[in-house]
Amino acid sequence: MPAAIDMIAGVDRTRLKTLAERETRRFAGSRPKTTAALKAGAGAYLSGVPMHWMTDWPMPFPMLVDHAEKARLTDLDGYGIDDFCLGDTGSMFGHSPKPVAKAIRKQAKKGLTYMLPTEAALEAGALLTKRFGEFKWQIATTATDANRFALRVARAVTGKPKVLVFNGCYHGTVDDTMVELRNGQTVARSGLVGQVEDLTEVAACAEFNDLASVEAALQTGEIAAILTEPVLTNSCMVLPDLGFHDGLRMLATKYDALLIIDETHTISSGLGGYTGVHGLDPDIFVVGKCVAGGMPTAVWGLRPKLAADYARYDATRAPGHSGMGTTLSANPMQFACLKANLAGVMTAKAYAKMEKGAERLYSGLKRVIEAHGAPWHVVRVGARVEFICAPGPLKNGAEAALAHVPEVEAALHTALLNRGCLIAPFHNMMLVSPVTKKRQIDRLIVAFDEILTELFD
Repeated sequence: MPAAIDMIAGVDRTRLKTLAERETRRFAGSRPKTTAALKAGAGAYLSGVPMHWMTDWPMPFPMLVDHAEKARLTDLDGYGIDDFCLGDTGSMFGHSPKPVAKAIRKQAKKGLTYMLPTEAALEAGALLTKRFGEFKWQIATTATDANRFALRVARAVTGKPKVLVFNGCYHGTVDDTMVELRNGQTVARSGLVGQVEDLTEVAACAEFNDLASVEAALQTGEIAAILTEPVLTNSCMVLPDLGFHDGLRMLATKYDALLIIDETHTISSGLGGYTGVHGLDPDIFVVGKCVAGGMPTAVWGLRPKLAADYARYDATRAPGHSGMGTTLSANPMQFACLKANLAGVMTAKAYAKMEKGAERLYSGLKRVIEAHGAPWHVVRVGARVEFICAPGPLKNGAEAALAHVPEVEAALHTALLNRGCLIAPFHNMMLVSPVTKKRQIDRLIVAFDEILTELFD
């Protein structure tokens, strides 16, 4: 009898190994300037990179970017690359949108930080309310900070200790959210560096799309807030079941917990984010990454009633440090960029272009997968598209974890990059910006087809 073929995600491992090794050699051999620059300068950094997750890119060494414009990067060796990563949402509207670049130049002549507001801050506040709804806003530098501060407010107002998050969630690097379900129990995520606090004292974990598990957690009386993305995104993407978000709102109200919606990734869903498109009703709203057109900025807002509750609490606490805020947050450059981006870049017209392009990409990738009989699927929310190397749709974080196949994904990412297409490194996420061209989308589909032909045919 012939030997059984060793398969992974429906792919012959021998074919996968051949592809991966060839594409790795191709990338490394075609970038002599990058190789020389890294050899000369990377040694100053821990692990050779300025941020540790830069080592998680699947290519054999980091690509050094020379410049970027619209939805295209050029690396140090002169290769032009269609950018579907877009800074993992940070540059979702394209690199350096003209209104934002103009605002940066203008503000740079006036100073970079004062620890005081500007007139643009007042205008940005009005634009935030117009775009996202009636909230009382605060500015942070990252969504991690925004989520962390929102949780302090939730605990202060409710007097309860824990946050409820979902298995497989993404909320930046907030310590409290670094939990997962293991054998039905909340535990700290494996792999955390230097973790000493027992995270089960401050967090509980439930499965996405499972309202019964949410209610069981809320019934303990310990939950100050439910913190959730509208769609699980930083794993293999999981869409909410019909009625799931309505159920979260009802349960939060019933058990006197707050509902925090983190739109850091799902801002791609449409104008006003997933909250605006689908009419969600959070007590606290958080968004970061692209809200200021790529300038590091996040915002968090409290519904007026909650803001009043917090004001009453704040009047009773002892004077001194609140544990919220960083000195460089709410700087004038952020407000200049917020104003420019909200008024001139984050528009209904831009989202319409993004939706149209994302549908083209989704349909093309789906067609390729079906043509090759791959046991994979594609999912889309607004301008965000992801191919997943497993059957679907996925229902929760546990299924998403099982669908993540790093060995296959790494080979695909490097092969796509060698064909001029960059996608997000940690999973298979692709974004379509308002300046992404149809020909760029079609090139990605053709490259994907070429790779799957080698793996499956």
